[in-house]
Amino acid sequence: MTRPFAPLIAAAPLLLLAACAVGPNYKRPAAPAPVAFKEQPPPGWKEAQPGDALLKGKWWELYNDPALNALEDQVALNNQNVLQAEAQFREARTAVRAARSSLFPTLGVGISSSVTRAGGSNSNLNALSGSSPAARITYSLPLDVSWEPDLWGSIRRGITGAAETAQSFAALVENARLLYQAELALDYFDIHGIDSDADLLTRTVASYQEFLTLTQARYTGGVASDLDVAQAESQLYSAQSALTDLGVQRAQFEHAIANLVGKAPVDVSVPPMVLNTLPPPVPLGVPSQLLERRPDIAASERRVAAANEQIGIAVAALYPSLSLSGSAGAQTGGLTKLISAPTYLWSLGGGLAQTLFDAGRRRAVIAGQEAAYDVTVATYRETVLMALQQVEDNLAALRILETEAAKLEQAISSANRALTIATAQYRAGTTSYLTVLTSQAALLSAQRNAVNLQTRRLIASVQLIQALGGGWDAGQLPSVPTLTTK
Repeated sequence: MTRPFAPLIAAAPLLLLAACAVGPNYKRPAAPAPVAFKEQPPPGWKEAQPGDALLKGKWWELYNDPALNALEDQVALNNQNVLQAEAQFREARTAVRAARSSLFPTLGVGISSSVTRAGGSNSNLNALSGSSPAARITYSLPLDVSWEPDLWGSIRRGITGAAETAQSFAALVENARLLYQAELALDYFDIHGIDSDADLLTRTVASYQEFLTLTQARYTGGVASDLDVAQAESQLYSAQSALTDLGVQRAQFEHAIANLVGKAPVDVSVPPMVLNTLPPPVPLGVPSQLLERRPDIAASERRVAAANEQIGIAVAALYPSLSLSGSAGAQTGGLTKLISAPTYLWSLGGGLAQTLFDAGRRRAVIAGQEAAYDVTVATYRETVLMALQQVEDNLAALRILETEAAKLEQAISSANRALTIATAQYRAGTTSYLTVLTSQAALLSAQRNAVNLQTRRLIASVQLIQALGGGWDAGQLPSVPTLTTK
């Protein structure tokens, strides 16, 4: 009775090694993490203390704009790229369950039949149908079991690797949300920057119309020439043309916002609004926190971990593999008697296999997986460096643009004074209208630059928030145990 169990008894020492996993243990690669940012934020900003002032959750609420808040809330729900990323995460999660199934035996069942005949060579179709006493049909219901113990941790590494890949997809979901939420905020401030420019041009057109009326009156009185009238008309029409042209850009940004919230352009309308706010102070933290707060960095690091598991799987192929199988079933001469059949059959077996020669194929696979791991490490470090660059770029932009804004205000003040003087001189007849035109053009240019600068400052603040990872942190990723047990 013990002979059928001999393969299992012989394999027992090997089964005790099932807790062994060959290959390298994972350790997060070192990445650049300076103690402080090179670029300093604008005056008045403070570095966030650990955990108390970091961005959390809905980062766009820093701007205190209800209309922006309403649009941002729709991105996570309706943006098709975000929904696509979520579907890819669900797909990756099912791969974890598929990998985990290899830990367990495979069980199969089927019904088979066979015909046996006793006697001489005098057989016919009736014998095959069972009507002849010399022929007999036997039915069997076998239950087959096979199992390959995870002696060297190959299966467990595959499960862990699949879970880490799923984690990377979970981080990519958050990265997609951050990307498109930031893109919506950028388009939102761009569209209201256009509104501010349109408001300025509307007021400028009204001013130029007054100057044209004044010039026409002076021409009628014989004080001014028709050249002055033509120059005033040209100035007015140019401003009107610029005002009209803004409509094209505004429409395009509005359509882009509709796409970001997952709606058709006809269903989205952004009311005009003049920008009158400055960028809010953004909690910075320290550079090392980017490793935990940037979802793209987290996704890249998880891919490194998954690549490490592939090395272990390749190393496990160097060692012997054990397979166990068993079969049990009932046998009877009648199909209706299978369940209560008096005859039962069973068998047990096992096999140990080891590749002796493969011309270096397995070693080449290991080397290939090690190279693939190095690729992911380099990609991870490059992602960290890009994150640091993006933060530094936008810190520099905010600091420099704030200084530029102060100088631009001085330029606008001087241009206003020059226009006032030129207008008075023109009315007095001591200067030509060309001086007025030059002063008008200088003032309009400075004012439009100021509007553009305010928009750029708000955009830089959004890009800084995006570079800092928004309100996300790596602690929100599903854990490997959670992914492998559900």
